[in-house]
Amino acid sequence: MAQNKNALIRYKTIDQCLQNTYRQWTLEDLITACSDALYEYENKHTNVSKRTVQLDIQLMRSDKLGYNAPIEVYDRKYYRYGDPNYSITNIPLTENDMSILSETVEMLKQFKDFSLFSELGGIIQRLEDKVYSEKTNQSAIIHLDKNENLKGLEFLDELYQAILKKICLKINYQSFKARKPTEIIFHPFILKEFNNRWFLIGKKQGQDHVLTLALDRIISVSLDLKTRYRKGNFDGDNYYKNTIGVTVLNDDKVEKVVLKIDRRNAPYVLTKPFHHSQEIIEKAKDGGVTISLAVHHNFELERLILGFGASIEVIKPRRLRNRIKQNLKYNLKQYEG
Repeated sequence: MAQNKNALIRYKTIDQCLQNTYRQWTLEDLITACSDALYEYENKHTNVSKRTVQLDIQLMRSDKLGYNAPIEVYDRKYYRYGDPNYSITNIPLTENDMSILSETVEMLKQFKDFSLFSELGGIIQRLEDKVYSEKTNQSAIIHLDKNENLKGLEFLDELYQAILKKICLKINYQSFKARKPTEIIFHPFILKEFNNRWFLIGKKQGQDHVLTLALDRIISVSLDLKTRYRKGNFDGDNYYKNTIGVTVLNDDKVEKVVLKIDRRNAPYVLTKPFHHSQEIIEKAKDGGVTISLAVHHNFELERLILGFGASIEVIKPRRLRNRIKQNLKYNLKQYEG
């Protein structure tokens, strides 16, 4: 057991002893209590020295741990709390503590529907109650981009459990292009979030290629216990290594993309790279920059580039340059007349 954990057990034990005002506590009594507590946790005898407990008391009295425990000695022999209502578990939280806890609770609540975090439910609720009962009326410092009304989120936990337990699924699915939904037998591999949307990645029964299903296009899901689950050697990190977004093409479709960014947006692109393959080719005197990427030419790449408008110019490949050019011409035409 780690020494810092042993120390926490000793602090808690000393605290519990001193809260019991129906008994007088000598230093030897506290040493025995700490030894018994460590034996209970570790199931082995641990010799707690007199010096260790003395240092523990000294630390508890100080503000190093934030306790400032009012431990006093009376009759030159016995230890007690000067305030009989004191406990190290009742220390008021600082303003900084409250801010951190408040934002942590908000982050944890993003995953409240995952059974993986079900045991945290009560803890999160107690934390939330504690935070709101003690914090000032300060608005959230961290704002998380989320869309709780997004369709399909209700399937997240069931899909997660199927992946975890290696169970096939019967999915009623309707893509944007399909006129009506179809039922497929699906071998789920991973869940992926991109641009505030969730996707299920796996293989359709009887097919070898990996398929991506958007959760907001799933109509219904049920477990298929009759079909044998097959995952193979799928690796999500390797699968997406050459991709921006979720649309993955064949390895031979990886292209060198060269982009020229103006000086206003260069800092954003340099501090938050588009892709791990991003490299600087040239830095212009005016502050602009030219970069290269080794990625698939997919819809997400085009949308990323178009999102920067006139701030980015595609140098190559020619096909991507022409695609962006066509899109910009079409956009301009919409505003004519």
